[in-house]
Amino acid sequence: MTNSVAGSGGSTEEVLARHWRDFQAGDVESILKDYAPDAMVITAQATRKGVAQIRAAFETLFAEIMPAKTSTAKLEKEVVEGEVAFILWSGSSDKYKIPFATDTFLVRGGKIVRQTFAAVMEKK
Repeated sequence: MTNSVAGSGGSTEEVLARHWRDFQAGDVESILKDYAPDAMVITAQATRKGVAQIRAAFETLFAEIMPAKTSTAKLEKEVVEGEVAFILWSGSSDKYKIPFATDTFLVRGGKIVRQTFAAVMEKK
């Protein structure tokens, strides 16, 4: 089942594919284009509301945990059902080993409106 909206940021599959590509590149500006202005990202550490708070989280992630030039991420599983997408992934950088990470996205109108994230991150 595909969530497709004419004139939007694309289907759930398209948004997820673009988001994963930009995440791997560490491209914060492109990543943020996938979020609705009032999007919310929920993690064990904090709930971030709005693009400004989400930006700060990605900037910290790429500066302190997964610098784009020294990190790799491997998509282990992807499930898309309508507006909901789930990914399971692993990764590493010169600073951290991430043997398990998961994100769930709610995509409406071609934009991420809600996301959850959880990971096991082991400092090297």
